[in-house]
Amino acid sequence: MAAVSNIILKDDRFRASGISEAEWKVRVDLAAFYRLSALYGWDDFIYTHISARVPGPDHHFLINPFGLMFDEITASSLVKVDLDGNVIGDSDYGINYAGYVIHSAIHGARKDAHFIAHFHSADGMAVSAHAEGLLPLNQRALALIPRLSYHDYEGVALNLDERERLVADLGDTKVMLLRNHGTLALGASPGEAFSGIYHLEEACKAQVRTLSIGRDRVLIAPEEAQEEVRRQISRERKPVEGAKSHHDLVWEAALRKAERQSPGFDA
Repeated sequence: MAAVSNIILKDDRFRASGISEAEWKVRVDLAAFYRLSALYGWDDFIYTHISARVPGPDHHFLINPFGLMFDEITASSLVKVDLDGNVIGDSDYGINYAGYVIHSAIHGARKDAHFIAHFHSADGMAVSAHAEGLLPLNQRALALIPRLSYHDYEGVALNLDERERLVADLGDTKVMLLRNHGTLALGASPGEAFSGIYHLEEACKAQVRTLSIGRDRVLIAPEEAQEEVRRQISRERKPVEGAKSHHDLVWEAALRKAERQSPGFDA
């Protein structure tokens, strides 16, 4: 089955609005990301946010209209803003200012941040508030820990000066725990960002379940095994030329799920 976004782009609906084909594709991918996040239970009523950079030189990005739930979002309902928070074009809704602060910081600082997801899941918040953070309890966590960053809680993200500290704490990582707050992942493609947030959310869920049976008898992975995983992920193979990357395969599968279980995101 062809990727959903390739099918959608054969439709000329986006042309009537003056949106470029490249932007429409990003809109469809981002709307699907929202629908998938609702399916996986990562949404938080009308709160939290996923954003995507708009192709082109203007440094615009797309984010959810504040007031719609994740399973209501469509490609055409997404709000376009610039790095100063100005809404570009018409929208029936505004944006969540805290979402603007977080996402503008990262889009402005990281060229590889084409998609950014930030959630307040119960398990993500629980692990973000754990003094030891993400623990080496399972294979998923072991693969994340070497490339996971942390940002200390400073209150609701309404202060623009927090952006500099957030970016500094993020460094060159692509997955982060915002202390006492939640999870964050970014990627150069929707598949990379989706894969990152999926693995982080699942690792947090596994940790909460593991620690619920008691800390005393929980096995921390041996240091030798932790070091071996670090070596393994540091030498991940690049895809053969012409072959699809792991993230491409992830996203194509995710799009098929979105089309089956939450159709209409491409409207």
